[in-house]
Amino acid sequence: MTKEGLVNAVCTKTGMASADSKKAVQAVIDTITETLKRGDSLQLIGFGTFSVEERAAREGRNPATGEKMQIPAKKVAKWKPSKGLVD
Repeated sequence: MTKEGLVNAVCTKTGMASADSKKAVQAVIDTITETLKRGDSLQLIGFGTFSVEERAAREGRNPATGEKMQIPAKKVAKWKPSKGLVD
């Protein structure tokens, strides 16, 4: 499903106008993004938890040449589904 498909689904399920559904979906996405950028986690009961994980620097290899290279540390977004969703 694409973002447009999600907007259409919200529109259908809530009876909201398409423009309002698009604003609502964008607001949710923006809020999740801002929360993760601050380094906080966001828990949606019954759906899952969004969090930020720090990955340490490590040594890797260039697959084309086999040359060793340093992969820098970085922060990555992580999502863990809730138990109810997994079951």
